[in-house]
Amino acid sequence: MIDTFVAEPTLAMSSAPAPSGAPSAAQGGAEKGADASNIVDVCINERVFGIRAADVDEHRSSASMLINKMYAWRGYGSNHQVGTDPNRITLTASDKGHVIGTLSLGLDSEVGLLADQVFKDCIDPYRKNGRVCEIIKLAIDPEVKSKAVLASLFHVAFIYARDLNLCSDIFIEVNPRHRRYYETMLGFQVECESRPNPRVDAPAVLLRGCTAYGTEQIAKLAGLQDQANDRSLFPYFFSPREEVGIINRLKSIG
Repeated sequence: MIDTFVAEPTLAMSSAPAPSGAPSAAQGGAEKGADASNIVDVCINERVFGIRAADVDEHRSSASMLINKMYAWRGYGSNHQVGTDPNRITLTASDKGHVIGTLSLGLDSEVGLLADQVFKDCIDPYRKNGRVCEIIKLAIDPEVKSKAVLASLFHVAFIYARDLNLCSDIFIEVNPRHRRYYETMLGFQVECESRPNPRVDAPAVLLRGCTAYGTEQIAKLAGLQDQANDRSLFPYFFSPREEVGIINRLKSIG
């Protein structure tokens, strides 16, 4: 299986503010027309986007199709598949059954992380202090213009990392062109400068996000879309109250 590291913010959304009407969240399909199997539904201007775990073949296939579409366009190959690794959690954002965004959370285990292939020496020191994980296979349909979709995927992945798997640090490998986006919008820090990545035959920078920092930003900014700017994605995260509901739902479904 070929895996990838490139997360493309330019594919994720425009630089314009989110549409008028702040996003709202409902748990488990409470919104009209929502899928009851969704983890959470995001309602933006009467459109409902469902966030769910891709835990059956049909959903994994849909996520793989979007990944291949976006990555092939960027020259990173078109043979990337979402598998059934128990240490990876794949999330999708869907609009009326059509997958418009996806990412996977890779949890550290005896086989390590994908990023270990290039950056193991940089990741190992953090294993001494807690469990680590990584964001991989991020792809967003270029027609999606709302920051809330990307923020929702990241927030649910963050909850899986912090609350369900007790991870202290989240790593992501990105193309050097996009490091500033993750530094500015999500508070990632550069852990290692550019190295060649043989998985996609392109350079990669290793970034690290601390779950403690994410928790602070969520408490301070999440749910405040009316105060959002181009310097942070955290205002588009679920509010602290909504976050509690999502955590409880994820714990209840295991």
